Amino acid sequence: MRQILGLRAAVSVVTAAGALLVLSPIVPGFDVGGVGPALAAAAISGLLNGLLWPLLARIALPLTVLTIGGAALVLNGAMLLLVAAIVPALTVDGLGTAIIVTLAVTALSTLVAAALSIDDDARFASHLARRRSQPSDPIRSTVPGVLFLEIDGLAHEILQRALRDGHVPTLAQWIADGDHVLTRWETDWSSQTGACQAGILHGDNEDMPAFRWWEKERGGPIVTNHPRDAAELERRVSNGRGLLHDDGASRANILSGDAPHSLLTMSTVLDVRRGKLGADYYTYFASPFNVARTLLLTIGDMATELWFALGQRRRDERPRVPRHLSYAPLRAFATAIQLDLQVEAVVGDIQAGRPTVYTTFLAYDEVAHHSGIERADALSVLRRVDRRIARIAHAAAQGPRPYELIVLSDHGQTQGATFADRYGTTLEALVREACDAEPKRIGQASEGDSDEAGGQIKAVLTEAATGDSAPARAVRTLSGRRVEIEETTMPDDKELPEIVVMASGCLGLISFPRLPGRVSRATIDTNYPALLTALLTHPGIGFVLVRDEARGDLVLGAGGEHELRDGGAVTGADPLAPFGPRAAAHVARTAAFPHCPDIVVNSTYWPQTEEVAAFEELVGSHGGLGGPQSFPFILAPATLPAPEQEIVGAAHVHQVLCGWLAALGHTAFDGTTPRG
Repeated sequence: MRQILGLRAAVSVVTAAGALLVLSPIVPGFDVGGVGPALAAAAISGLLNGLLWPLLARIALPLTVLTIGGAALVLNGAMLLLVAAIVPALTVDGLGTAIIVTLAVTALSTLVAAALSIDDDARFASHLARRRSQPSDPIRSTVPGVLFLEIDGLAHEILQRALRDGHVPTLAQWIADGDHVLTRWETDWSSQTGACQAGILHGDNEDMPAFRWWEKERGGPIVTNHPRDAAELERRVSNGRGLLHDDGASRANILSGDAPHSLLTMSTVLDVRRGKLGADYYTYFASPFNVARTLLLTIGDMATELWFALGQRRRDERPRVPRHLSYAPLRAFATAIQLDLQVEAVVGDIQAGRPTVYTTFLAYDEVAHHSGIERADALSVLRRVDRRIARIAHAAAQGPRPYELIVLSDHGQTQGATFADRYGTTLEALVREACDAEPKRIGQASEGDSDEAGGQIKAVLTEAATGDSAPARAVRTLSGRRVEIEETTMPDDKELPEIVVMASGCLGLISFPRLPGRVSRATIDTNYPALLTALLTHPGIGFVLVRDEARGDLVLGAGGEHELRDGGAVTGADPLAPFGPRAAAHVARTAAFPHCPDIVVNSTYWPQTEEVAAFEELVGSHGGLGGPQSFPFILAPATLPAPEQEIVGAAHVHQVLCGWLAALGHTAFDGTTPRG
């Protein structure tokens, strides 16, 4: 390893010097002055990066995160100006030129190192060597720690094909070696991250009907990726003994699983007692190469997004949704910035010997939403996630305790042209027309609320504004003293909307905020006589859930009805038949929730093409019933006891995972066995 690292250092200096020589006649305002000054500049730059950069990175860390790496980019340029002051033959006419040269040198160095096969693995090994001495008292134990690595939105059947076709070689090798076993599980009706993570991490996702829903007693919505709402949801489901309660770490999740160590987790970003931005990311930003590399990846991913979006339009590829220029940096955050930062945080947890860690890789889910669940760019991002999992596995092998890795997903996605694209109207417009309502009387979810990457950016900015350092105070000043998160209750002087229409993938939720309690079918027919007919006769709507005063909860379809009580009597064609044998049980469970909306709508599912029609502008969607969105996976070590029966529901996953922790010797989970 020392020989490899020594070779890497020598090649880095020579490559950087060569890059400076190449750039000298190309970049205006930059002159290296010859081979000797180029080698001297490269060597001095490496020395300064090792000695001075870590201090600067620590001071500027909150601003670096606030600017998503921009502050570090400025520091990179400033370092080159300092080198120019030391090497007289080197001429740089300003900070802008220095930044351009720094990025170009990093890009060329990365290409050369990759060509020589000494890039990521050797650099990462060196990075681990630097980290190893950081924890002052790492937890050393013969009891294996467990790393739960969630790939958000990846369905079981999509993973199977990715394994077959070589898109996830790390995971495929684990299975081929007999180390891990792949298992499918089934979500509840609400196949989305909030409800699924509540079940997985806390063992309880009751009364969470969708990604967002209206609560009448609050006079406003709950939106899962709003930090205040996520904190409220965790308060409701937590009993203090979640999956991570025993000194575990939550990284980049919606809920924390009661982890004492939490970062980039929606439910805890407003709680400064749970940890703040700092040590977990400092080591990563302490390397100027890491910063520049992440920035280059970010720029590259933005360009990739624009290229693939253009390709879809040029080929008239269907289904597709508009992919605006403003979406490119949001995607890059999920696929480059957050991915590298959360890997760094998990590596830190490994070096600290934490017994349990749970992190959510958002990248695949984000791209699949807008591109498609098996389109080329979604699969390329999945390959990147697989490489990051390999890095984590490499770090785990060198940790202070043994580690088991469990890779899982919280839900899948189902593809299809959107409701609006198919029928030229939205669910909200359909309801408005049927109710003869003015737009001002209709409330709906804010645009962008469905985007989990957007929620994670809120988390980064919120955590960057915590603490009491000068940069953190600057962050607070830039953001208005504190980061403002959306209020979930409406001001007293604002009139409640008459009707609220919300969407969660192919799941639609209709509420009447001015009418108390769960509104009955008779009341709906009296106040809006054309509404249910308009919904039931629409070809894009598979079934509708309402409550009948005499017959209880009913599932209505265009050709029949399904009663959810007394054995589930069916009249005519069963509207739940296309959605699987457990559809009635899933719907009945949601119907019993105190916050079940007045009307719940599931889009049509077309089994022959395995498509749904999302009520949001998403190519790949999840949140309701129909297709692979309801069937995620668990890839677990083969040495763990297999579940005795099929896993159904996120709370069941929690029981299985807790049972595995107990089987591995985690005494905090003694007495927990996989539910049978």
